Amino acid sequence: MADESVPQNTLGEKAAYQLANVTKTQPHYGAITPRWLVRFLDWKPLDAGTLRVNKVAEANNTEVVCGPASDNPLHGTFVNYDENPREYTLNSISSVLDVHTRISDIFSNPFDQIKEQLRLTIETVKELQEHELINNASYGLLNNVAASQRIKTRKGAPSPDDLDELIAKVWKEPSFFLAHPLAIAAFGRECTRRGVPPPTITLFGTPFLTWRGLPLIPTDKLLVDGQSKPPTTGGKTNILLVRVGEQKQGVIGLFQPGLPGEQTPGLSVRFMGIDRQAIGSYLVSLYCSAAVLTDDAIAVLEGVDVGQYYEYK
Repeated sequence: MADESVPQNTLGEKAAYQLANVTKTQPHYGAITPRWLVRFLDWKPLDAGTLRVNKVAEANNTEVVCGPASDNPLHGTFVNYDENPREYTLNSISSVLDVHTRISDIFSNPFDQIKEQLRLTIETVKELQEHELINNASYGLLNNVAASQRIKTRKGAPSPDDLDELIAKVWKEPSFFLAHPLAIAAFGRECTRRGVPPPTITLFGTPFLTWRGLPLIPTDKLLVDGQSKPPTTGGKTNILLVRVGEQKQGVIGLFQPGLPGEQTPGLSVRFMGIDRQAIGSYLVSLYCSAAVLTDDAIAVLEGVDVGQYYEYK
């Protein structure tokens, strides 16, 4: 504390501060992530919110002939379709933002209060979008891996051998691994222990670890022990390997184009009016889903232990 017995000969800092301009930042929100999965997926627009995935029936009796020309007649054949194809309907993620008009009228310089409130609300909605793409009970990637495409780790920690097994499951033009950052770190430790540190590549201006040329894409939406917050000690999670793209019969994202008030593909903001308490309301809506076009487009490594460490000598 200042010694009040000492006479003041100059303007003090506290008083001078009253005339100073303060440079401000926009609100920073620590829960925002890069949301790489949304960026790496191919997105397909839907006409009416529903996609029907037609498949050839497993018992395909199509007959073809390879051999020298002969007088024998060719047999007629056909390709049979699944009579009960799966249909994917877009899921909605919505929120209503309320802003008092007094706040937006008076306190919007240098930052527009409505724009900032909408920006942070939209970021929250998009974070939930990626969470649902992975964990949704209906269309989430984890819940749409076929039983034949699920494998367990050999010793708990994710090893190069385990990731090679995943590649053997999704061997037709795999695109990327998807894993929690702690799982990627655990894989890096296993590689270091074996003397085979994984190389890196740069995508979107960001370096990623790779294995067999495939990037390991981080996301905190692949939960550790089912928790949204990382554990203080070891835990278990999953690693996905995905092939993306409709032409590759892979995994695709789905969205509704041309929405009223569209801000980005599948996301709209609409003004709902001002009530008698002078509160303005804005409806934020995002419509999305995902479809696994063939079973071998995705595989999962289960029981990945992220808590094993080593002393390197």
